[in-house]
Amino acid sequence: MLRKLIKHEFRATARVMGPLFLIILVLALTANLSLQFLLDASGFFPNLMGGLLLFAFGIGMAALVIISIVLMVERFRANLMGDEGYVMFTLPVSGHQLVWSKIIVSTVWFIATTVVEALAILVCAFDLDLLRDIFDSSLFGRTLEAIKALVVEYGLNLPMMAVEIIAVSLLACAVLCLEFYAAIAVGHSFANHKSAWSVLFFFAFQFVTQIVSGLFVNTDFFTGLFNTGGMNSFHQLMAVLICMELLNGGIFYAVTTVTLKKRLNLQ
Repeated sequence: MLRKLIKHEFRATARVMGPLFLIILVLALTANLSLQFLLDASGFFPNLMGGLLLFAFGIGMAALVIISIVLMVERFRANLMGDEGYVMFTLPVSGHQLVWSKIIVSTVWFIATTVVEALAILVCAFDLDLLRDIFDSSLFGRTLEAIKALVVEYGLNLPMMAVEIIAVSLLACAVLCLEFYAAIAVGHSFANHKSAWSVLFFFAFQFVTQIVSGLFVNTDFFTGLFNTGGMNSFHQLMAVLICMELLNGGIFYAVTTVTLKKRLNLQ
């Protein structure tokens, strides 16, 4: 049943995210053309058009991030806390499955948004002559040699580092979703001013999380991670970050599911 929930959620959100991704890539292409032709052209009108296209691209990049977050939050609120909640909670699924379907889909879209934004930047900045000059330059060769020297000297395990960074990034996306969900769930447990309470609890969660994280970073245990040196320090740091994300995610997940089960107050 979880698979069906995820499939339905992807279909519903893809109607918004798919066209947005396409628009961003088109804006990136127009921004690239403006950089190569319009801004270098003589005349006020071509320069104005080039500037407007670059401005539209920048606005589109920011809007994509904001809309992706708002959409995932609104889907959770509308499906589980609004009128649709009366239908969703009558389905033969558990509250855990409902929450997990939201977490998985939201995390995938956050990652997809990051990939599309990175791709859009590459499209915007793409210049074949510039790339050829970079790869043919002595600086590029020296950079590769420096990376190889670092790998040999410090025993860098680049594939393992990439896996750990990806794991932390995935967990961070999931925890961000859960933080929003927990705030919405607690906020909607009140009879009145549900949205205001949700916003208040989100900032309260943020405040507590930042305070606890700041206190932990200043402990001897955390600073001692950097005394081992080399790859050991990096692996230990990644392990600690993963544990911290799992702990935060577990707390927000418990708050969300318990509130949905015990204190649900639908609109």
